[in-house]
Amino acid sequence: MVSGMETLSETTPQQVAGRFGAYGGRYVPETLMAALEELEHAYAEAQKNPAFHARLDDLLHNYAGRPTPLYHAARLTEHLGGAKIYLKREDLLHTGAHKINNCIGQGLLAQRMGKQRIIAETGAGQHGVATATVCALLGMECVVYMGEEDMQRQELNVLRMRLLGAEVRGVSSGSKTLKDAINEAMRDWVTNVRTTHYLLGSVLGAHPYPMMVRDFHRVISKEAKRQILEKENRLPSAIIACVGGGSNAIGAFYEFIPEKDVRLIGVEAGGNGTTLGMHAARFRGGSPGVLQGTYSYVLQDDDGQVALTHSVSAGLDYASIGPEHAALHDSGRAEYTLATDEQALEATVTLARTEGILPALESAHAVAECIRLAPTLGQHEILVVNLSGRGDKDMGILARELKLKGAR
Repeated sequence: MVSGMETLSETTPQQVAGRFGAYGGRYVPETLMAALEELEHAYAEAQKNPAFHARLDDLLHNYAGRPTPLYHAARLTEHLGGAKIYLKREDLLHTGAHKINNCIGQGLLAQRMGKQRIIAETGAGQHGVATATVCALLGMECVVYMGEEDMQRQELNVLRMRLLGAEVRGVSSGSKTLKDAINEAMRDWVTNVRTTHYLLGSVLGAHPYPMMVRDFHRVISKEAKRQILEKENRLPSAIIACVGGGSNAIGAFYEFIPEKDVRLIGVEAGGNGTTLGMHAARFRGGSPGVLQGTYSYVLQDDDGQVALTHSVSAGLDYASIGPEHAALHDSGRAEYTLATDEQALEATVTLARTEGILPALESAHAVAECIRLAPTLGQHEILVVNLSGRGDKDMGILARELKLKGAR
């Protein structure tokens, strides 16, 4: 069902609530409309509540580890011989990725609504781990849906979720990846809507999720803007972030959107080819359509069927993208490029061996774009790369793909 929303959003003035230009909205079964309206109301009330913000800020600081450093990558800068490079170290957060920001926020919101059962979907497993972590912290039941393909790729994170007390339910339908995990989570929510909160992990889905998840991740760009001004007394030339659903990227971009001299660069998964089904680059082969509650760019065939996707990184392996990114793309305010599997793997090795930092394969796509772009710029230019997660979870993939088994 399409919602006819006409009220103005407090967090995005001058826009119709739930819409980013033509994109966004609510395309869900009637059975979920009441739950979405309840969530929208609860979020609006929480935004006005000082106690909610105090608790959120306390947990982000004392539990998650914010603020994260803005680190000058001096050896990578020297190695590339161009722009000065900074890394926003979201990989240093508790659980190893930016996902904890949103999970803490939504966990506290679920408490306010009296929902004690939490469901979530996950691709790379980091959102699942963060959700399980917050549920353990707050004493909530946790069920995480994950495609069987992703469970094999991210076995370590599956073990982490189960150790934290979550039930991980494998999904064997479709491509057995993130899209299919979201489908199962939505089916669960329809069945258990009165008792359950769906802790959606990216800026996807029906309103208010794209707005709400973005707001919980705005802290990334708030910190980065303050930190770069303290270090350099000027804004960067560009912010670079990988884009799956788009939560880390919109968090890194948001406070810089009004700064027209700062380029916003999102990096999609180029996979291992340009043919539909071999990549997950929505702006290089996708077209506007509806998927899982929202209207945005979708990789689909001529008949409108959602296409299979591929990426070496489970977290970028999704057929659609957040509606705010679609609007930023169409307006030209943000630019979207891609990095192939091979480029992401090479970037992982380069960062590990120049800075001693092992990025998540998702984040390595942003590093790859930095490696391409930095040498083309002068030394007076500044690049900020959002390092959205750490690479521990990807060691099995790296060992296989880079043939490092037994390497010293």
